[in-house]
Amino acid sequence: MTNRLHYGATAKVLHWLVVALLAVQFLIGWFMPDVHAGPPASAMTLHISFGISILALIVLRFVWRLTYPVAPESSLPPWQRVTSEAVHWLLYALVLATTVTGWLFASFRGWSVSYFFLVPLPMLADKNADGVHAIDGWHQIAEWTLLIVIGVHIAAALAHIFIYGDRIMQRMLPSRP
Repeated sequence: MTNRLHYGATAKVLHWLVVALLAVQFLIGWFMPDVHAGPPASAMTLHISFGISILALIVLRFVWRLTYPVAPESSLPPWQRVTSEAVHWLLYALVLATTVTGWLFASFRGWSVSYFFLVPLPMLADKNADGVHAIDGWHQIAEWTLLIVIGVHIAAALAHIFIYGDRIMQRMLPSRP
């Protein structure tokens, strides 16, 4: 398997789909009524459904990255290559952690939830009040850490555009014909 120098169309589409869904997800989560009040309403069902979509896409993206690796940019200093790789793997781990802990939260609450009101989702655990409190804390830690790491990722991309003036960012942008 040969490392390519640029991300292909599939990797780019998966990346930007996850970005868009995470933006929607954080907005729904931020403006959602108190989730501790009772069974899931429409906002919670949408929140969980987008979370499941993100989970499926990040797993697909992870498999794609392993199957179609892209070489680190050789023009970067070693510390930037190592940091970039670490941040990317951390993003995968945090998206997985955030989505799985959210699904576990609903399961521990004993909520029957569906995927966009159409397909019932399996429970990952039995109803458990102690589990609710523990997993809610882990979900919040994962989501805030994810937001911070996303901020670092965006700041690095902007630094490459405006400070370093290199073309690193273009590796993930749509190609021009």
